Amino acid sequence: MYQRDLAYIHDTGFTGFVAKAAPGLLRMLRQNRIHGGLVVDAGCGSGVWARQLTDAGYPVLGIDISASMIGLARKQAPTAKFVVESFLRTRLPPCRAVTSIGECVNYAFDPNSGKPALVRFFRRVYDALRPGGVFIFDVVEPGLAPDGTPQRKFLEGPDWAILLEVQENRKRGILTRRISSFRQVGRLYRRSDEVHRLRLFARAELQAMLSQAGFQVRTLSGYGRLRFAPAHVGFLARKAS
Repeated sequence: MYQRDLAYIHDTGFTGFVAKAAPGLLRMLRQNRIHGGLVVDAGCGSGVWARQLTDAGYPVLGIDISASMIGLARKQAPTAKFVVESFLRTRLPPCRAVTSIGECVNYAFDPNSGKPALVRFFRRVYDALRPGGVFIFDVVEPGLAPDGTPQRKFLEGPDWAILLEVQENRKRGILTRRISSFRQVGRLYRRSDEVHRLRLFARAELQAMLSQAGFQVRTLSGYGRLRFAPAHVGFLARKAS
């Protein structure tokens, strides 16, 4: 679940999506007349989006199950508040917006993750939002990878490298990412291995779950100028004024 080295690698090499999404996300908040008030960042990672929010004047509560990510986030966005917990179970305070950027809703780090837990989470988000508040998030859908066939990639940066294997089981609705990371420490490289499992949901299923929680829902093909890749979809769920 993003231990020390993989959290570092993610922060240094894989935060471009959030950085590119930020202008469009801020625009969506303002278009929905949310110019201030608490924003809850569920699955905040290393705090890149939290920093964009605090720079724009929003108070932020960031939630992430990875203590290593929260350690980075506290340095990245020192005026925000952070907690190390699963956002599926954390008490959500009254707020103007909840965001979950970068497939966080898919991740099965919490052993209690799955459709029932997600239904409960959506209801808790709805209850926490002030009237007119919004819930913005994105997910990967089934079809990201060929069914059953492992896809392998090698990625590298100035002081790190990753061997990544992605495999999708459409019958079970699970995407598995096996990650071997190598981070330079002194003159040598330290290896660590993690397995990340994502639960895949079709957009129609998520729309129905959000509507049942009380939201007015529309799907998103991107955040502003950032367009999503295939099998990636976003949601703007609004609580009526």
